[in-house]
Amino acid sequence: MNIAKDWKEYEILDMANGEKLERWNNIVLVRPDPQIIWKEKSFPQKWKNVNAIYNRSKTGGGSWEFKEKLPASWQVKYKNLVFNIKPMGFKHTGLFPEQAVNWDWFMNKISLEKREIKVLNLFAYTGGATVACLSAGASVCHVDSSKGMVAWAKENVIASGLEKSKVRYIVDDVVKFVNREIRRGNKYDAIIMDPPSYGRGTNGEVWQFEQNIYELVKLCTNVLSDTPLFFLINSYTTGISAKVLENILRLNINEKYKGKFSSGEIGLPMTNSSLVLPCGIYGRWEC
Repeated sequence: MNIAKDWKEYEILDMANGEKLERWNNIVLVRPDPQIIWKEKSFPQKWKNVNAIYNRSKTGGGSWEFKEKLPASWQVKYKNLVFNIKPMGFKHTGLFPEQAVNWDWFMNKISLEKREIKVLNLFAYTGGATVACLSAGASVCHVDSSKGMVAWAKENVIASGLEKSKVRYIVDDVVKFVNREIRRGNKYDAIIMDPPSYGRGTNGEVWQFEQNIYELVKLCTNVLSDTPLFFLINSYTTGISAKVLENILRLNINEKYKGKFSSGEIGLPMTNSSLVLPCGIYGRWEC
């Protein structure tokens, strides 16, 4: 497992009973996590100093319980990257800190190149990967079907001092956008995608991971440049093995390009503990 262990302004303080106790800079949150099936708290005292708790509803969804008034948003830093954090519906904060594993990987690959790398970031959410790629010197096409998430990504780019970088923001259905790029003849040196398990596009297009991921990866090979650098798939879909993502890449890329394939889990460490929280999977191809 690849562990995001270089955070200074984020940490898991404890985890038990289906919940994780997290510090986001100077704000402590409690959020549910289905992987935490053990009961014992390692540091019971730490749970007494909490700013907000996300309580799951038995009928689905849930709501935030604020122990004190919090700012509408605040920032956390990862190395030279800055992100705006906001408590959202369905427990989210606008950032998945375990993704630092992937950020470090492709920032390193991009920075070693002596050419500008054009990155296509699909299902780009609030732009964690976009900010990381821009900071390494790439140009990025950021695509997401949510206007609000794209606006948030712009805020993160500005917060990181990267507003003068080469970035295009696209609010659109991913499949429709890629098809248009194929017709236009546009090419990219790297592709990043973090598709949801289920979602709807701008005009109600239905996305289901198991049904659509293979065809999307196949489609995206048509916008890869002649000298591509990498292709990364990240997923949080339960029941899917990391090896499945690697297999999909092998089936679609192997005939066109030489390179290396890999896959695995990503996770977050718990402070002062040997426990690690599994957070997702990835499949990678790199030249």
